[in-house]
Amino acid sequence: MDHGANRLNFQSRRWIEIGEGGKLLFEEALAARYGLKPGSRVLVEEREGELRIFQPVSHLAKVYIEPTNACNLQCRTCVRNSWDEPIGQMSRATFDRIVEGLRNLSPAPLVFFGGFGEPLSHPDIVEMVAQMKSLGAPVELITNGTLLTREKSYQLVEAGLDMLWVSLDGATPESYADVRLGAALPEVLSNLTHFRRVRWGDYPPTFFFDYHLKPRIGVVFVAMKRNFADLPALLRIGNQFGASRFLVTNVLPYTPEMCDEILYGRALTDGLYRPTPWGVRVELPRVDWSEVTEGPLLDTLRRGHSMVLAGAALDEENDRCPFIERGATAIGWDGSVSPCLPLLHNQITYLNEWERRLKRYVVGNVNERNLLDLWNQPEYVAFRERVQKFDFAYCIFCGGCHLLETNEEDCFGNTFPVCGGCLWAQGVIRCP
Repeated sequence: MDHGANRLNFQSRRWIEIGEGGKLLFEEALAARYGLKPGSRVLVEEREGELRIFQPVSHLAKVYIEPTNACNLQCRTCVRNSWDEPIGQMSRATFDRIVEGLRNLSPAPLVFFGGFGEPLSHPDIVEMVAQMKSLGAPVELITNGTLLTREKSYQLVEAGLDMLWVSLDGATPESYADVRLGAALPEVLSNLTHFRRVRWGDYPPTFFFDYHLKPRIGVVFVAMKRNFADLPALLRIGNQFGASRFLVTNVLPYTPEMCDEILYGRALTDGLYRPTPWGVRVELPRVDWSEVTEGPLLDTLRRGHSMVLAGAALDEENDRCPFIERGATAIGWDGSVSPCLPLLHNQITYLNEWERRLKRYVVGNVNERNLLDLWNQPEYVAFRERVQKFDFAYCIFCGGCHLLETNEEDCFGNTFPVCGGCLWAQGVIRCP
């Protein structure tokens, strides 16, 4: 019996035969899932005792769709505090063009409804979910929860939604309202409790079924100085309405005032997170986190050495774009296509006290060209390969210069768009 198949983790291990000339003979289903087609190029990374293979940039595996960039709230953390872009919602014709572009893809990519607005404010959002499910696509959606009415809950479950993400940035009515202006935590929690009951259907209300039933529920928490103490209580609240996943991300300052709220001022340059052949490497085993170990462990982590905890190195996940590595693309409400959510709109952000005026990067529009034609155009493919290799300047770690004020060029000679100052690529900002 293969006991490895029963391990309680999210990894899947399997044997792959090696053919003549060192060719890896992947199973057909596995190759299809990761876009490993004959003639495709893959990036490989050598590590001690292992060889890491990245899925090819030719494989479209995830599509972010922004139904609207309008929102019913005005949060302290929102990009709207610093932008002047027009507000709109995706037309039916634009959405139909996206559907047509995905219709013949097998397997169908995961579709994520979200962006810089509240998806549930779009009048056709339920039909959009249902139509993507009819293509065989896994579908996820993020919401602030205020518009998740009882009727909307029934409709989303009936449409086949696979995952509902909800943004919760506080565990008390006061701390929640301090960030999400115009929203009330009791109302949101009531909506989520009802959504959980709708999901139960005829099943008994147990944690086991909560974990396996769809739509699954995830919580996104934007961590700041003003709310980080709420995190333990938020985990307890999430368990009460059946959340099975929690994603903690840092705040991205869109105003100078929000710079005082970041929790990563030292982490951007700490050797703990940056690999170097000249630094000290410390390997620690799995130990209990207790009053005996807490102080010494924290002191060890603060020394800035390269750190390995129970075999997992903290400095290995730098310079990795989560959008490119997931095979993702992002489509704005107007049909414009960008490589990632951060490049979908012009915006002003702040990093190391530098004001950064970031320009959007659009490769085309689905109203003018088929989505797959846009995905496969040489310029876009070359950009994804460049980002996957990530030969950009070390803007995050060097502290920055005048080139950091935009994303148009860097000191390595790269031209627009450059990604050396991107906090997503360093694991600081995270998206579902």
